[in-house]
Amino acid sequence: MVSRGLFYIVTAILFVTGLLFMIYQHVTFEVPFLPGDQREVWSVEAKVEFDPTGNGAATVDFSLPAVQPGFTQLSQSTASVGFGTSYVMKQNNSYVEWTKRNPLGLQTLYYRAEFLRDDSATASSMTIPELKQNTEPEPFATAMREIADAAMQRSSNPFSFTVQTIDELKRQPEIASLLLSQYRREELIVHILELAKIPARIVSVLDLEDARRNRALSSRIAVFDGQHYEIFDPQSGVSGVRDNQLIWKNHDGSLLDVQGGQNAHVSFSILRNSVAAAQAGSLKVQAALAAGEDIVSLSIASLPLEEQSLFKNILLLPIGVIIVVFLRIIIGVKTSGTFMPVLIAMAFLETSLLVGLIGFVSIVAIGLVVRSWLSHLNLLLVARISAVIITVIAIIGAISLFTYKIGLTEGIKVTFFPMIILSWTIERMSILWEEEGYKEVLKQGGGSLFVAVCAYLAMSSAAIQHLTFNFLGLQLIILSLVLIMGNYTGFRLFELKRFRPLSDKIKNQLNGDEKELEADRLKAERQNIKKLFPDTRPRDYFRRDKEEYKSRQDKD
Repeated sequence: MVSRGLFYIVTAILFVTGLLFMIYQHVTFEVPFLPGDQREVWSVEAKVEFDPTGNGAATVDFSLPAVQPGFTQLSQSTASVGFGTSYVMKQNNSYVEWTKRNPLGLQTLYYRAEFLRDDSATASSMTIPELKQNTEPEPFATAMREIADAAMQRSSNPFSFTVQTIDELKRQPEIASLLLSQYRREELIVHILELAKIPARIVSVLDLEDARRNRALSSRIAVFDGQHYEIFDPQSGVSGVRDNQLIWKNHDGSLLDVQGGQNAHVSFSILRNSVAAAQAGSLKVQAALAAGEDIVSLSIASLPLEEQSLFKNILLLPIGVIIVVFLRIIIGVKTSGTFMPVLIAMAFLETSLLVGLIGFVSIVAIGLVVRSWLSHLNLLLVARISAVIITVIAIIGAISLFTYKIGLTEGIKVTFFPMIILSWTIERMSILWEEEGYKEVLKQGGGSLFVAVCAYLAMSSAAIQHLTFNFLGLQLIILSLVLIMGNYTGFRLFELKRFRPLSDKIKNQLNGDEKELEADRLKAERQNIKKLFPDTRPRDYFRRDKEEYKSRQDKD
């Protein structure tokens, strides 16, 4: 026999392990504990167009989106007629490369990627640029140095220097006009930052707006202070990237490089979708596995869809089991069969509660009538059970055909009832009727239906289905709770009614003189003791009285 200590240790290990598995799923894959939570998924499609030059081959290199905080790329794909496609690395930057031997006419290429809005994403492919020697010609070099000197006086770090540089260009319009005639604004600011020995680069940002077409990238400036960087708007000087802004290019390479073509142009189309948080977690797992990351998923969402649909119902069975265990062991509800109510509840999930109840009662009632007639034939057990099974199948078929003919298509779903279990239920109820009467049959049959309805209500809950499908650790928690309840040896709740007569007798019991209740007399005596000995506890008084009585006995 297993000791109590070992039993409780094993039970605790099961419970804690299941809880840790659930927390792991929640933290690692952001699977919520309750359904209904939604995540944003942005679909971005880049359209590249160009005209071939001559009859030569064409090679198109398009920069892939950057890895950045706040977004997780889920997938990428390309569409191009007659082009070869490959993903390459050039100067440590990722590109998609299209190649074709003899393109003719206007060429259109598509690149599509999906991004999950992910607050837990912290990775970044941004690198610190190398400082370049300023070799700008005069008078532009002097004008840049004048702007840099003025901004240096009003700043304290690289980020405030950037803001002051942008403001200084507004304060000195003549110098700004001279410089902007030669440089783009973002390029000019980067040159001024390099004069102050501050690493900076131009990055390309895409504003994510739902159902937008023909959008272009906008330029921002990434300014570095050690390993930390901030991104600034070159027009306003506002720092930071908004939640709906995606950094597409964060390196010094080109966005689009076309060899053997001209008039190249790229535009973006954007679409926003909302997916369940659990589905978003599954998409993240698939993206991580596709990227070759070593990741362990404890959800069946990683299985093929056919197996997922099978396990989705199977994983609900422990929910029905724990309800049966609780109602039978703790509450004391009597059922016909141990886990027959769970299988009936599973059938209710396929039909509906009302149709399931009507179908179950009809099949069992007709089956009991047929079984009572079979009892007069004195058949052997195997033949009798076989006859009941065939009868149940015939009853289900007749109910399905009848309801279909009259237009009640819901009645066809009674075929989901477990026929063998129904047959054994009818057999047990029939024997119980003969041995203990119809009252016991109604009690156990009603208890079975009550437990089945309770199990159905729990198993049909969207929250329960979400937990069982996404958190396999819940099965260990249920197992530990079943073990704990299985160790219970006290009275069932329905058995407490046996003690009601004893309770009534105690309440009505009088003392020896038949004038007051014993409880009232003891209460009054305790109050008198408190008045006589206010500083002494009652148990001290009785102990002292006992000692005095014992001393008198010793003297006698």
